[in-house]
Amino acid sequence: MVPSTESSTTPGPGPGPEGIDEDPLLVTAIERFAYEGSAATLRGIAKEAGVSAALLVKRFGSKEGLRRACDAVVLERIVRTKRISIAAASQRRLVWGLPADADQAVLLGYVLQAVLAGGEAGRTFLEHMMADAEGYTGEAVEAGIARPSRDEAARAKFLVMSGVGALLISMLMTKGAGGAAAQDLDTLLAHAQDEVALPMLEMYTDGFFTDPSILRDYAANLRDADATNPDGATNPDGAANPDGTTSSDQPPREAS
Repeated sequence: MVPSTESSTTPGPGPGPEGIDEDPLLVTAIERFAYEGSAATLRGIAKEAGVSAALLVKRFGSKEGLRRACDAVVLERIVRTKRISIAAASQRRLVWGLPADADQAVLLGYVLQAVLAGGEAGRTFLEHMMADAEGYTGEAVEAGIARPSRDEAARAKFLVMSGVGALLISMLMTKGAGGAAAQDLDTLLAHAQDEVALPMLEMYTDGFFTDPSILRDYAANLRDADATNPDGATNPDGAANPDGTTSSDQPPREAS
């Protein structure tokens, strides 16, 4: 997965809402939060931006107010990047969503720092990421590059959890083993990309199990539980594939 993040649904690439991407104060603050996390101070951000801390307080009210404004910008940029990737994939072009440049590295660094900080702010940020993910994964289904899910919201939540978790674990393990050079954010994220790209794409494209009965049996158990508890979770086997069948009706893919 703050100030209204409805702007995070702005379609397509281009500047953020109201030219917010060009706001030098927010650009500087996002970078400092990405590199320093909660240790970043208003005084330090103001110094790097070439303004007074009083100006930041006047505009944003507090460090938390500034952080919420940064959250909104980062969430909007993530959705924009994902939509660019979806459009490229639908045209059989690859645009990788991990850090291909310094700006992408800063975005991911910001996300990981928010997760590490935890608390209500971290939870809220992740909740917004998950809600946004449900939107752009739905667009991927409509574009024909992703399969529909029995539970789109649950899948979007899992994608965020697994993606952020994989990056975080990779970075923490690299920090422990890589020496001083590994402390650089760009280096850490580039290393994480190298570690997760191939296995992640393989899993998402080819799947893991060869026998669909594992999923089918689990879905059947959930249906039985729903039958005895009508107020419980929704039917997990309700989403249809493009041919009108459910995923559990599909034959297993042959290994390549």
